[in-house]
Amino acid sequence: MDPLDLMRQFAPNAGYTSDKVLGYKLQLEPIYHQRFRHALFQIAELHHRRRAHGVGGGVLLIGPSGAGKSTVLRAYEAQSPRSFETQRTRIPVLIVRVPSSPTVRSLAGAILEAMGDRKSHRGTAPEKTTRLVDFFSQCGVELLLIDEFQHLFYTPSATAFRDVTDWLKNLLESTGVGMVACGLSAAELVIRSNEQLSRRFSQCIPMDPFQLDDEADFLEYRGLLKGIAPCLPLGCETPLHEANLARRIHTASFGLLDYTIRLLEGAVCAANLAGLNTLSLDVLAASFRERIWKDVPDTLNPFHPESLLRPLTRPGEMFYPHTRKDPVGSPVAIKLGLHQSKGGVTHA
Repeated sequence: MDPLDLMRQFAPNAGYTSDKVLGYKLQLEPIYHQRFRHALFQIAELHHRRRAHGVGGGVLLIGPSGAGKSTVLRAYEAQSPRSFETQRTRIPVLIVRVPSSPTVRSLAGAILEAMGDRKSHRGTAPEKTTRLVDFFSQCGVELLLIDEFQHLFYTPSATAFRDVTDWLKNLLESTGVGMVACGLSAAELVIRSNEQLSRRFSQCIPMDPFQLDDEADFLEYRGLLKGIAPCLPLGCETPLHEANLARRIHTASFGLLDYTIRLLEGAVCAANLAGLNTLSLDVLAASFRERIWKDVPDTLNPFHPESLLRPLTRPGEMFYPHTRKDPVGSPVAIKLGLHQSKGGVTHA
């Protein structure tokens, strides 16, 4: 059976307005806001340095979940796509995701798999490394973009953690590839834990949420809302970029575009199922509860009339984890005595 038929059959309100917005997904090209542009420029500079001078090195791209870091990597890769030649596949830019509980062997395998190696699961760590270095040369890999870099804190042991960070340093040296390490703020701890790796990653690109108390930043966020509104299939009772509504949306999303889009998608679905043709505070409140924070009290729902309308960053609230910098729950980080203070990385 077509899933759409099941949705029609079990819709909570038979008066929904349109099949077109059942399971609605907002289709947007990457939004080239100021942070996005800055990140692309810095990665392009690293790439140019590698191509022009054969010098690798690294750049660290960090920010909370939902800030758009992975979108930056995909957008950059799209600018330098693979090309298929007679004797080889040319891969100037390669994206790989760090596996959970990584080891040298599993990380090398993940990189080989991303290159298209059908035997990526075979061989010991040294054998995979040798094959990887050869493939980098054959395929002309210039830039390696590593996502979820903070996963390195979840190696099986502190010894395995040191082995992986040393291996990455050696990979940089042996291939001369440029490397972008992308992840949560704890990714900085991974880099700084290895002195030689840290020296090669002196540059850091922050992808921070839009700030409500920064006038220019909030104005840019409102501009993004204004640009998104015409892409929605339903109108709004109040323009999304109106200052008060924009403040509510900012609070509901922590100023992160991923949560902003998730909220608006949910609002379209909520309005549709209620048989409404416009987005209102009520449907935005329902979307926030459905798509972002299921157990939110009314007084903390940014779209409720009695909302306190403050950042939801206190312990137990939706965005509290986004304000944490330490790799919470990582036995390796605890064993190494690493934590992050306002002044940088420190050792306990």
